[in-house]
Amino acid sequence: MATRGRPRTFDPDVVLRQALDLFWRRGYEGTSLSDLAQAMGIASASIYACFGSKADLFRQVMQLYGATAGAPPRRALNERPSARAAIHAMLRATADQISRPDAPHYCMLILAAPTGAVENHEVREFLADIRRSQFTAIKDRLVRGVADGDLTASDADIDAIARYYATVVQGLSVQARDGATRAELETVITCAMAAWDGLGSAQRTSTF
Repeated sequence: MATRGRPRTFDPDVVLRQALDLFWRRGYEGTSLSDLAQAMGIASASIYACFGSKADLFRQVMQLYGATAGAPPRRALNERPSARAAIHAMLRATADQISRPDAPHYCMLILAAPTGAVENHEVREFLADIRRSQFTAIKDRLVRGVADGDLTASDADIDAIARYYATVVQGLSVQARDGATRAELETVITCAMAAWDGLGSAQRTSTF
């Protein structure tokens, strides 16, 4: 059966990356559909046909962002042998990503749409849900540390520790956006890890 309509003359993966770059530089509300059409090199109608609305496109962009820039901190959190080492590596990987010379100096999950028009509430909630999942991932890693025996903490301690380090991750992004260098971000991480032994119950020493 013949396919109706014209075949695509663009690679969806390539233009999605172009949309990511634009949203990353300008944020959600600072990016118009005409801006996207120009950056992606396709007509607005083609954007709708391939990706849906601007909000739909942004959700797909954030999936790509999570699979690329968001992957190193996530791997660091999951792959290190102890809870302390995992948190430290996650923070350092985050600082590496938000201080790259080839990308804007902030995390899209934190600053792509922090506030804005009422009609964009669903987009902000979409990002908030992802941030909440980051908190949950940190908390799950701490629970694993308790199970492995390298962390001693109550359930309330674990929740507080996870929330503290999730806050540090978000703060690093704000600092980077405002001009903090990678070395300056490292001083924040050093302070955050110095706080480890004072958070929760008695912590067991772990190696990096």
